[in-house]
Amino acid sequence: MAVAKPHGNLIIFHAGSLSIPFKQISTAFNKKYPQVHILREAAGSRTCARKIIDLGKPCDIMASADYTVIDNLLIPKFAAWDIAFATNEMALMYRPESKYAGEINKKNWPEILLRKGVRYGHSDPNADPCGYRSLLVWQLAEQYYHQPGLYKKLRQGCPPANIRPKETDLMALLESGELDYIFIYRSICEQHHMPFVTLPDAINLKSATMAKYYAQATIKISGKKPGEYITKKGKPMVYGITICANAPNREAATAFIRFLIGPERRAIMQKNGQPPLWPVRVSGRQKRLPDWLKSALQTSP
Repeated sequence: MAVAKPHGNLIIFHAGSLSIPFKQISTAFNKKYPQVHILREAAGSRTCARKIIDLGKPCDIMASADYTVIDNLLIPKFAAWDIAFATNEMALMYRPESKYAGEINKKNWPEILLRKGVRYGHSDPNADPCGYRSLLVWQLAEQYYHQPGLYKKLRQGCPPANIRPKETDLMALLESGELDYIFIYRSICEQHHMPFVTLPDAINLKSATMAKYYAQATIKISGKKPGEYITKKGKPMVYGITICANAPNREAATAFIRFLIGPERRAIMQKNGQPPLWPVRVSGRQKRLPDWLKSALQTSP
C-alpha cells in the first residue's frame, strides 16, 4: 500500500527507555515528512497499554520495551500484530558518590546492596517491564551466585518507597541521592553517561542463547482484568511495536513504521545502546501483518 504525503498528528505511546532514540528518530522522520506532528507519550510499557485499554485514549503507535506486553494486553482487540525490533540488557546504575561505589562489581553487587544503609530501587512490575525484569534478575542471581534466599532478601531490602512507575522515574531519586543504586536498562546508563555495573550474561536477560536458563525465573503480574494475573518468565529482552486497531492517523503511522525498520533508524538505535534486530521478527502472527508491512520487511535493506 503506497503512502502519499502523510500529515496531521501522529500519537505514539512508548516505553520510557525509548525516549531518547524515538526523539532522534522523530526528528529524522520529520525531515522526510514535515507535515506530520508527532506527539510522543513516554511511560512504563504496561501503563501505555492501560491508557489504550482502560482509558480509551487515542493512539496510533504503541512501542513496548517487551513485545509480550502487546501480545498479552493489546492483541487481538486493540492491535492485530506486532514486530520485534530491538534489544537491550539489565544493568545496575549508580552515582560516583553512591555508597561503596568504589568497590562494587559484577561479582559482589548482591552483598553491597544488602549492606546497612545502602538504598536501591526498581520500577513497578505491574506498570513497567523493567520492574518485573529486575525481579527476574534477582531470582536468577540467587542461583548464579549460589546464595539461597537472596531473592527474598533483596525484595525485603527494597521498600515500596523505592519502587516507581517506570524506570526513568528512578533517575531523579538516584541523582538526588535518595537512592544509591537502581536496576535499569544498560541503554539508559549509556545515554545519560552514568556509571553502571555490567551484569553477567547469565542474569542480564541479554543473551538469546540463554533463553532456557532465563525461563526458570518467573513472576506473577496483573492481567487484563482486575483479579487476573499473567505469569512472566525470564526471557531475552526484545522490544515490540504495533499500530493500534483504532489508530486515528493510520497513514502517518504506516509511514513511521516503514521508516522505523529502515537502515537510518537501525543506526540510531545502535548508537543509543539498543541493538536493532534485523530482520525484525514477527511475534507469531505473520498472517495478521498488513501487506505493506510484509513487503517492507522483505525489501528494506
